[in-house]
Amino acid sequence: MKSFIKEKLSKEDIEKLEKMKKECIRDILTMTTLAGSGHPGGSISSLDIYIIVFSYADISVNKIDDPERDKIIISHGHTSPGVYSVLGRLGFFDIDMAIATFRKAGSIFDGHIVRKVPGIEWGSGNLGQGLSAGCGFALGNKLHNRNSYTFVLMSDGEQTKGQVGEARRFAIKYGLNKLKVIIDYNKVQISGKTEDVMPCRIKENYLADGWQVIECDGHSFSELYDSIKRAISIDKPVCVIAHTVMGKGISFMENEYKYHGKPLSEEEYLKAMKEIGLEPVLEKYKKLRENTWDYPERKFHYCPNVNIGRPIVYSKEEKIDNRTAYGKALLDLARINKENKEYPIIVFDCDLATSVKTDLFEKEFPDRFFQVGVQEHNAATISGAISTDNFITFFSDFGVFGIDETYNQERLNDQNFTNLKLVCTHLGLDVGEDGKTHQCIDYIGLLRNLFGFKIIIPADPNQTDRVIRYIIDKPGNWFVGMGRSRAPIILKENGEIFFDEKYIFEYGKADLIREGKDGYILTYGCMVYRAINVYEKLKENGINIGILNFCCPTIIDEEKIKLAIDTGLIITYEDHNIDTGLASTVSTYLAENGISVKFLRLGIKNYGSSGTPDELFEKEDLSPKNLINEIKKIICK
Repeated sequence: MKSFIKEKLSKEDIEKLEKMKKECIRDILTMTTLAGSGHPGGSISSLDIYIIVFSYADISVNKIDDPERDKIIISHGHTSPGVYSVLGRLGFFDIDMAIATFRKAGSIFDGHIVRKVPGIEWGSGNLGQGLSAGCGFALGNKLHNRNSYTFVLMSDGEQTKGQVGEARRFAIKYGLNKLKVIIDYNKVQISGKTEDVMPCRIKENYLADGWQVIECDGHSFSELYDSIKRAISIDKPVCVIAHTVMGKGISFMENEYKYHGKPLSEEEYLKAMKEIGLEPVLEKYKKLRENTWDYPERKFHYCPNVNIGRPIVYSKEEKIDNRTAYGKALLDLARINKENKEYPIIVFDCDLATSVKTDLFEKEFPDRFFQVGVQEHNAATISGAISTDNFITFFSDFGVFGIDETYNQERLNDQNFTNLKLVCTHLGLDVGEDGKTHQCIDYIGLLRNLFGFKIIIPADPNQTDRVIRYIIDKPGNWFVGMGRSRAPIILKENGEIFFDEKYIFEYGKADLIREGKDGYILTYGCMVYRAINVYEKLKENGINIGILNFCCPTIIDEEKIKLAIDTGLIITYEDHNIDTGLASTVSTYLAENGISVKFLRLGIKNYGSSGTPDELFEKEDLSPKNLINEIKKIICK
């Protein structure tokens, strides 16, 4: 064990730490006063914890990306001044750079910590997610058989958040015994005393969920060190509650909640410097703030070497849904890559394995399948965090849970450069008879807001199989979506399988399903086979409407859309909110390029209801019959 190797802190150790602490307090107050914003009070109350953990955990400038390092997760990211100060003083980067450019546009030293900063494992600030991220890192260490610890440093106020309880339970269930939490218990948050804002029985909650709890003086270096050293000697998840004081060491700041998120004035700053006995340096950093700085460039590598196998080709006689094709592809990939120790495939589920078809994987690879239960927020963060640690990570859920409910978690995943494969079923109106609460009709609109997520909605089981094989070794975040029902195999006009063994999926490329001269239907997912029905019916009436499968609905394939533009008529046909799906992508492209065509949008205009998909499509004017009538109105004018 390389963490906390000293038996006790010596008098010399403590003197050195006290000297560092004074410098860090000055750093915190200088950078927040200079920036005119920030959170000095909480940064100071957490400071002793940061100094101890970063100084004695198995992490150093030379081990920033060492897989065997300890992981330190800061959940209350608003205490960034304290984190930056400690890391800078320990040599992770130029401390002058951090102080001078704190909260400055273009600087990596954001107001809340971000992963680009050397020494930061997980960007945070949205309170309550840090312990879930810690579970992801701790689980990764366990699966990779590392003798490493994960330390999650948290605030007291965020303990009221439900996701924290979700993470506590997950840690116990999966025996994350090298996961240790240290809570800054200063009893003050931005709106006042924690007991007034929202009481929380922190100790009792951790004990109730099976953790061990240790309490200590959070401003005593020796007590902190001894408590954390004891915690890592205990073979179970441990929570250390460190009793602290907001703004400790600056008399007029102590226990004053206004300094939680309010910097000192320059007059107060000078007064504070006098109290700690150090020279003020604010003027120095005012000048340095105008400098041009070369920030550390931190890159994140994800290059799995994976065998994608041979595609499964489903015949036109087979009755199968896309979600089953996903489950079978996932299982096949796991089988042919089961000896891959460097990048194993793992799967997370939220009590829906039989519905999203990850149960096929679970039965054969139970040690790589993680049942999180009805804890979607926790699952989203854990799966995102562990995806940064050499795992091929799938998280599957219904759309309303895996996207709508966890949007904030996926947003933070995206900002942390995760490599998540998010596969959701039961999209649009195709969810069975569950009704509007379960109809995810806004997934494209939501995910298009996340700059790193790529969206794919395959048309049939064969394309689903190719898509899963395509994303398996790709970096970044990928979303693959599908409905619930069985989908007919898409065929060429001559009756051959369209997505056959020769078909190669390429992200951003549309598929020419049928050629047309009178117009084109642009569609995706379960609407493709319905569009083919429309094509056949119109053909009988002498109308030739082509079909383009835009399975990547936020990307325009310019070569393919030109075919549609040349006919003068474009129809978007989708099982999605009419204002935020493919129609939005197409209309933006047409407007930005000054292209004038007849443009018909068909999509969902209101929340649905219970019923079969065909009944609901009829009710929403999305049935093939309705589309045929709309096209005839335009063509036959």
